[in-house]
Amino acid sequence: MLTEADGTAELGTLVALQRGTTYKSSLLGYPGPVLLGLASIQRDGGFRADSLRTYGGESPSKLVLKPGDLYVSLKDVTQSGDLLGAVSRVPREVSAGRLTQDTVKLVFKNREVTPDYLYWVLRTPQYRSYCRARAIGTTNLSLSREDFLTFAIPNPTPGRVTMVRLLEDIEAKIELDRRTNETLESVARAIFKSWFVDFDPVRAKAEGRWPMGIDAETVALFPASRTFGEIEIPTGWKWGRIGDVASSSASAVDPRTLDADTPYIGLEHMPRRRVVLDEWGQAGQVTSGKARFRTTDVLFGKLRPYFHKVGIPPVQGVCSTDVLAVAPKSEIWLPFVLMHLSSDDLIDHANGCSTGTKMPRVRWSDIARFEIAVPPERVAAAYGRLVNPMLRAATSSVLESKTLAEVRDTLLPKLLSGELRARDAEKIAEAHV
Repeated sequence: MLTEADGTAELGTLVALQRGTTYKSSLLGYPGPVLLGLASIQRDGGFRADSLRTYGGESPSKLVLKPGDLYVSLKDVTQSGDLLGAVSRVPREVSAGRLTQDTVKLVFKNREVTPDYLYWVLRTPQYRSYCRARAIGTTNLSLSREDFLTFAIPNPTPGRVTMVRLLEDIEAKIELDRRTNETLESVARAIFKSWFVDFDPVRAKAEGRWPMGIDAETVALFPASRTFGEIEIPTGWKWGRIGDVASSSASAVDPRTLDADTPYIGLEHMPRRRVVLDEWGQAGQVTSGKARFRTTDVLFGKLRPYFHKVGIPPVQGVCSTDVLAVAPKSEIWLPFVLMHLSSDDLIDHANGCSTGTKMPRVRWSDIARFEIAVPPERVAAAYGRLVNPMLRAATSSVLESKTLAEVRDTLLPKLLSGELRARDAEKIAEAHV
């Protein structure tokens, strides 16, 4: 219980733990709750939505979580400890989730503290350091239940409650930016599929129909007939390769010549098929080889099974040598190249071309051979006029969210220390939220 003497309570007096269980991999993807394993937790806490899978097997009610419920990882499969003790919260869009053998649910014994308050306390760097300092194991790390449950939770003073409210506002704005980018991505992909995969405008004109959602100037760019062959393509288009409209732009760079804060993107920073990547680190944090990339490049994870990690970087910097930097031959072709590089067909092609046993990888020369229907440049330009503004808007949202995350990370250490008054916290957030 919270005490007047020290203003803290051990976590175990506030919550109990419900551990998850194993699941049958053969039932993944079937209708059912979303699996809430390690892949659903961000490094150092927060929900991760890019690798979710549903589970159609047995899910006892005690293992099922609803929106707002908290769960943590008491394990980490790496030595960094980024996931050890990390907390996540089920978002509103996940109606039901199921624990795995790697996660535990926090079951509240009372309401002396709210779930929102506890969530943010468990996001603080003081708590994260506490978990790392108590890590057990060499290959895989673990945190004992006893150590987890003895962490001291501070009294929710009015100042701390105000700060939590500000942190919730910041989180909500970051989430809104993420949802906006998902919508932009869906629209861009839908247009790409319609124009360059299904050839809907051509089919419509051939059938005497007006293509839906396209203005007269754009409609005029498409022919009313298709060239017959093994696979039909619009008349005037040609079969080519992705290497006809893009090239590898990466150039090796000596890590010793870089500023420590140069943006760095490795495979660990790249989620699944994201129009604009939203995470990066600093070059000073790694000593391995690197290659330069530009904001006009498309980054592609060249290590199997990470071929689905594709996106445009919002900043210029350096990337891991396990990442390909692909340069479209002009900005006109950027959305076209991006959509092809993140397509299921290209990923299948990369899987077939990858070589190596321990760490299979693919070369740009193999990717460059991927066959595509190449439209006239004026069609690619029309697609670019529609989609490039979406990419710029998505980039702006990512950079805004990055700034908000920095404000959040400034506030978090002060949540436990109590050194920041509520009025000062509000001033810091007002300029950004």
